[in-house]
Amino acid sequence: MNLKKIVDHAAGIDIGAEKIFIATENQKVQVFNTFTIGYLEAIGFLRSENILTVAMEATGVYWIPLYDMLEDAGFKVFLVNGAHVKNVPGRKSDVKDCQWIQQLHSYGLLRSSFIPTQEIRELRTFTRLREDHIESSVRSINHIHKALDLMNIKLQYVISQIQGTSGMRIVRAILAGEFDPALLSELCETQILKKKKNEVIESLKGNYKKEYLFLLRSAVETYDFFGSQIEKCDLQIGNLLNSITQCLEKPEKSISEPKPIRHHKPNIQNFHEKIFMMTSGRDVSQIVGLTDLSVMKLLAEVGTNVDAWKTEKHFTSWLGLAPNIHQSGNTRKRKGRRPKTLAGQIFREAATSIGQSKYLALGGFYRRIKARSGAMVANVATARKIAVLFYNTLKFGSNYVEEGLLKYEERYKEQMQKGLMKKAEKLGFQLVPILAK
Repeated sequence: MNLKKIVDHAAGIDIGAEKIFIATENQKVQVFNTFTIGYLEAIGFLRSENILTVAMEATGVYWIPLYDMLEDAGFKVFLVNGAHVKNVPGRKSDVKDCQWIQQLHSYGLLRSSFIPTQEIRELRTFTRLREDHIESSVRSINHIHKALDLMNIKLQYVISQIQGTSGMRIVRAILAGEFDPALLSELCETQILKKKKNEVIESLKGNYKKEYLFLLRSAVETYDFFGSQIEKCDLQIGNLLNSITQCLEKPEKSISEPKPIRHHKPNIQNFHEKIFMMTSGRDVSQIVGLTDLSVMKLLAEVGTNVDAWKTEKHFTSWLGLAPNIHQSGNTRKRKGRRPKTLAGQIFREAATSIGQSKYLALGGFYRRIKARSGAMVANVATARKIAVLFYNTLKFGSNYVEEGLLKYEERYKEQMQKGLMKKAEKLGFQLVPILAK
């Protein structure tokens, strides 16, 4: 079969840590270094060859600087999945790779990866860095726990969390030289002292050795450092949200009440209003399992609209939440792993919290799937439902209405009854309800 070239003035680039290789249709493969001067020379070469569109493989983070420079220079850039440009056997080299990419691109066989706008990419950088700092602060909390255990102080098992107000007051007082359990216990909140004062006092009787105090001080200082870094990220995110929303018209729809954010709430003024404006009044934070914080992280990954995905099935497939079934002839089998995306992980985290609820309809759905197929399958299935709600809200402006667990169970019972009646009728039987005695 002869393939027809449908993309003119196309180039292919293979990117490495030190060199990039550029293939065009009528020229020998050109090699440039990855310094900024090398990228500028590469852009000059592409312009001299009248190149309009460029395809390159997503390789680690190496592609980002070149992508930005090519985009600023006016080229149409196709960033493609490495799995889509696998070479034929016997053709593996940097030179041949860029030629292969150029050939596939000129035939129109490459699909560009989703790349959000510059503002969203900037928000993504800040939110991902913020999450990294949060994970590092969690490790510091674990180190605080370890230091307290070495001193045989069991406060972390008496109060709900050591990083709370009461816990950190006591820890800082210990580092300041106060070891009296009764005096330390007075630093707790009133509600703790009413219920657990004696337990708190007993838990603070420990072995305050200097080496363990040094471990505790180091862990607290590290925790404080990452806390300050999180605050700096919040400042950058707040400034960026201000820049984005000041150009947007305030939606006519009234702003809903924000959901409470239990952990790591950003210190951003009018945070809920800014997220509301970014989504053009389509308040996805009202979807069960989502808060303004999780919505911000999702917007940083997928942007403020979902037009890049034709349907909800395309969207959930990209997230890695769709069933991964492959069929060849009459044979159907699972093959490979689902793609892991950060956006998909956010939906899975939301599904985990829903699974613990007692009154939500999706909580009933989660437990039903869990009983049948296990927690992992239930988590992905519930995450997919949340993702579909997110997609429909952003694309069509659908409003989420929580129907409640009882209504969901009634509806599910009706569906089961209809199914049983159809099966009985097909087999020549008739279902008769059992009357209560």
